[in-house]
Amino acid sequence: MALGSLPRFRRRQATSSSEVRNKESPRPSIDDPVTLKRGTRTRRNAIIISCFCYLVAAVFLILVEIGNTNGTKVLGDIYFFKLDLSDILPQAAPTSLTLQNSIARTLGLHDFYQVGLWNYCEGYETDGITYCSTPTNLYWFNPVEILLGELFAGASIALPSDVNDILNILRIASNIMFGFFITGLVLDFVLIFLTPVVLYSRWWSGFFGFFALLATLLVLIATALGTAMSLIFKYALTSQTDLNVGADVGTKMFAFMWIATGFTFLAFIIHASLCCCCTSRRDLRTGRKGGKHTNQATTNEKKGVSLPTFGRRTATSDA
Repeated sequence: MALGSLPRFRRRQATSSSEVRNKESPRPSIDDPVTLKRGTRTRRNAIIISCFCYLVAAVFLILVEIGNTNGTKVLGDIYFFKLDLSDILPQAAPTSLTLQNSIARTLGLHDFYQVGLWNYCEGYETDGITYCSTPTNLYWFNPVEILLGELFAGASIALPSDVNDILNILRIASNIMFGFFITGLVLDFVLIFLTPVVLYSRWWSGFFGFFALLATLLVLIATALGTAMSLIFKYALTSQTDLNVGADVGTKMFAFMWIATGFTFLAFIIHASLCCCCTSRRDLRTGRKGGKHTNQATTNEKKGVSLPTFGRRTATSDA
């Protein structure tokens, strides 16, 4: 009787030891916050990086849009292009004019004119910016109207014919650029707060990825239009050598535009990659990725299924 009961005793001892082992190291549940946080760590880090990119892009877009709105040292240096008329050669000048510090002043013009997204500013080399026009929606710079309107009576300048030809193109491009910059800024700002939603599902990644692509295209097109417009305008004015007009593109404005474009594009790339990469919380709960074994183990535990252990097999063989 003692020998017959020995295998049964060993089997019970092995079972009890496996139960103790299972109690000491339970399998993690997919509903456990720690498990969810650990399983979606890569996706969460990617979301943080994309939100940071949207934030940087929004900051630089704000600088682009408020540039040249007043004559302060900071905003006054942010412009698309700047016309230097200090040494302009007039086509005709009345004899009653009094000579000033520059030819432009003598004719009634300012030494320079610089253009922003909302308005233009003018001033003199010695005094800096003296006047900025009122910011206007869908603003576009009309040099013919502004320059000819400031000339003294009897004075005239020969503006290049290319300027008159590109005025309509300049107006359309300026309006498109204005609308795209505003819309791109709004989308980037909104995506800063909505992007964390993609942590829960890949479907949300695809949904918000469309708006990320839209923001990228809007900012890219607006930046390309601003760059092309400034370069074309500069070429059209400086190509007339007998007018002696200088033109410079705004280095800060160009840098801010392209930095905003680059960060918006980078955020879109990260956003688009989340559609097919990095485990989401829905993936963990459905077992599609990263949570399959955990989900299966949790289901077995709920059903009361005990898995075989090496200790039990050894005890049986000894018996």
